[in-house]
Amino acid sequence: MLSPYGHNTLVKTILLCSILAAAGLLSAGALKTLLLATASGLFLFTLYFFRDPSRKPPPEPDAILAPADGRILLIKTIAHPFTGPDSTLVSIFMSPFNVHVNRLPVSGKVTHLSYHPGKFLMAFDHSSMTDNERMEIGMEENRGTPILFIQVAGFIARRIVCGLQVGDTVQAGNRFGMIKFGSRLDIVIPDGVRLVVSEGQKTVAGETVIARQNI
Repeated sequence: MLSPYGHNTLVKTILLCSILAAAGLLSAGALKTLLLATASGLFLFTLYFFRDPSRKPPPEPDAILAPADGRILLIKTIAHPFTGPDSTLVSIFMSPFNVHVNRLPVSGKVTHLSYHPGKFLMAFDHSSMTDNERMEIGMEENRGTPILFIQVAGFIARRIVCGLQVGDTVQAGNRFGMIKFGSRLDIVIPDGVRLVVSEGQKTVAGETVIARQNI
């Protein structure tokens, strides 16, 4: 299954690959091989990048799920106006080879959206959290818990897609957007929520439990 967020990019890629392939067929020798290989490689990588496998969220109403596939790059305590003091930041790094469709970490209501233009630092540079182009999404979970997650553009990834609107009522594990071609996704959870992951751990969007609320 291919993500609908990638349709425009896929159409552009098909056009470019068609031009490269046509030029290759009209060429000879090493140039022909290079052009045809480039066209094939670019087309196959684009299909691979925009893959969108189905996911099955765990039946745990107290769980906070990973919003992105990748690897946990950083866990730290921060203060944030949306989630309060002693909140926990979890940063997930997405390589170009991860699935890039983002999924909702909890069920509830979208109460905050804020787009910030910025730089395009490498995603593993922790300055990217505050300096890079990003989209902040704040939710009030069904129990009233505030959850903030942030799509952060990277050096290669320069296109953030977010299909949410303030006031939307959403379900944990559902798709909400993507960041094209690498980057990171940060999630901030308030004090009193129990973290169950560690730095270096791999995550699967919509399935990996990163924290549990105290009931």
